[in-house]
Amino acid sequence: MTDGYLSGFLSVPVALPRPAREVRELTYPRFTVLLDPGRRLAVATGVNIDGSALQDLPRTGEWRLDPRIDEDEQTGPAVYAGNDLDRGHLVRRRDPGWGEPSEARAAMEATFVYPNAAPQAARFNQGPELWLGLEDHVMAYAEATGQRLSVFTAPVLEDDDPPYRGIRIPLRFWKIAAWVSSGSLAAAGFVLDQSDLVDTRSGLLAVAPLGGFRTFQVPIAEIAALAGVDVGPLAAADVLAPATVRAGEWHLLRSADDIVL
Repeated sequence: MTDGYLSGFLSVPVALPRPAREVRELTYPRFTVLLDPGRRLAVATGVNIDGSALQDLPRTGEWRLDPRIDEDEQTGPAVYAGNDLDRGHLVRRRDPGWGEPSEARAAMEATFVYPNAAPQAARFNQGPELWLGLEDHVMAYAEATGQRLSVFTAPVLEDDDPPYRGIRIPLRFWKIAAWVSSGSLAAAGFVLDQSDLVDTRSGLLAVAPLGGFRTFQVPIAEIAALAGVDVGPLAAADVLAPATVRAGEWHLLRSADDIVL
């Protein structure tokens, strides 16, 4: 089983989106995490998904630090203790879980590593909302069509993200899904916002009881600018036509029916 995201996994080459700044490149079975050591969080992740060979296996795996890098370069268990923050998978547990059952299980368990997590308000991560819904929508498409997919996900790391326990909690997340349609690369980009759910102004974490989060389909070129990553051919492959959304105006999603593919 090959470690790391493969840029040639689709029939059209797609490189992992990368920032210009220094990162730690960490490879795992079928996915890669690019970790910003200063922020102690991922700036990009990429996973290869074979929809024709996905396995439905019981949840196994325990969260752990990655021993290949220093503990002070990753956001570990202390940040998530005794509060309403979840360790939100960036590469989902099931995404690399395809192929032979033993390989699928090993790949799924590898996702429980702290560089592949980002702090998310509990209702943001656990709620039956569009963050998980987007992943399920993409996965259902892969399974139904036997498609191969490459999916890229990370928090947006802003300088003014609120401080908490030695890190800064990201308020927005981005996701890009890529596949090949009729021989050509196609891609869709999304931004999820938990700004209304996280408040650390008092020095403690508070999750707004009436807050919510918003999910948008966003031009991939705008994601590249927002996240500070080079997305290569993904921007030109965007299924969201320029005429659909004017610059700076994002397509608010209220249900999966609003997704443009």
